Amino acid sequence: MREFAQFFALSFSALFPLINPIGSALVFLGMVGITRPEVYRTLARKIAISTFLFLFAMDVAGAAVLKLFGISLPVVQLAGGLVVAAMGWGLLNQKEAAGASDPSLVQTGPAELQGKIFYPFTFPVTAGPGTLVVTLTLSAHASKGSIVDIGLDHLGLLAGMVLLCGSVWIAYAYAPKIAAKIPPSTAHGVLRVIAFVLLCIGVQIAWNGLSSLLASLGIRPH
Repeated sequence: MREFAQFFALSFSALFPLINPIGSALVFLGMVGITRPEVYRTLARKIAISTFLFLFAMDVAGAAVLKLFGISLPVVQLAGGLVVAAMGWGLLNQKEAAGASDPSLVQTGPAELQGKIFYPFTFPVTAGPGTLVVTLTLSAHASKGSIVDIGLDHLGLLAGMVLLCGSVWIAYAYAPKIAAKIPPSTAHGVLRVIAFVLLCIGVQIAWNGLSSLLASLGIRPH
């Protein structure tokens, strides 16, 4: 069970800053606008399910995708880490966004919102390019070892994804209430902390990939 616990913690800790349920919920709120609470709850459930299916597909097909395109894991780590770090840096330095609960927002029709479940609500608002890269990397790492270890590793990844998608469900369903409860200054500070963690994760992923590439050339980084 050590492998299960390890990959459960790894998937949750690595993907949580990228998915960022609270921050994404505020973006989601701004995109949906003023509408009935039940619409938010329905959309939240469908987006959470869509996000899980998206992550699950990346986990199952991750190694095959890398093999199909002839891409090595270190290259994915280096490129993906740079992408994630750039996202974190951009969030860290962006100006404070306008309040998502602005009453001037125009209400969007429920029928139109249903057509946006996958794009853009699931991808890229909830699970963006950084999430895709990290999931592929985790999937490739989980596909090493014995059959039992591989099974436990992937079960750990899936359990972390389920917990993350559950948090997305709750955050999106109650996005208007969250926005009303959190003072703008506090929300701004929390997003900055998450952005810094995201930057650090990106740098670490990129460094792991670069170290492996340098090692393949006989260069041992210290």
